[in-house]
Amino acid sequence: MAKVSMTVNGTSVSREVEGQTLLVSMLREDLRLTGTHVGCDTSQCGACVVHVNGKAVKSCTMFAVEADGAEVSTIEGQANSDGTLSTIQQAFQEHHGLQCGFCTPGMVMSAAALLKDNPTPTEGEVRAYLDGNICRCTGYHNIVKAIMAASGQDVSAIAAE
Repeated sequence: MAKVSMTVNGTSVSREVEGQTLLVSMLREDLRLTGTHVGCDTSQCGACVVHVNGKAVKSCTMFAVEADGAEVSTIEGQANSDGTLSTIQQAFQEHHGLQCGFCTPGMVMSAAALLKDNPTPTEGEVRAYLDGNICRCTGYHNIVKAIMAASGQDVSAIAAE
C-alpha cells in the first residue's frame, strides 16, 4: 500500500492505495467521482480523460501513485463555482454535442485542454485534437461544433458530414 495525496477539483485528498491502482479507479471507487468513465482500459477511447497539473491525461493509463502531489481536475470540477455549466458544457448542450453521454466527460475535458492551449482552433485542429476520443453515437459533427462555439467562433459555416 502507498499513501497518495493530491488536490482533486480544489480539494485536498489522501488515500492508501495499492501500487497498481489506476488513477481512474481511485477517482471513481475511492473518491466517488464517477463522471470519469472507463470505456476501454486500453487508452483508446478517451472516456477517462482528466487534467493532471493542467494537462489532459487518460487516467486509465496512469497509476494513482504517479499523481501523488498533483492537481487533478475531473468533469465534476468543470462547472462554474455557482454550479452553472461552464462555457464548454453549455456549448455541448446547446449544440447537441452528446447523445448517450458516455464519451461526453472525456470530450469536455479534452476540449478544455485544447481551448486552454489554442483558444481559437480551426475545425481541422479540433478534429485532430479529438483523435484520441471515441464517440460511437454522434459522428463528431456536433461535438466539433460545440467546441468551436465554446471558443467564441461562428459555427454557422461548419458543414454537416
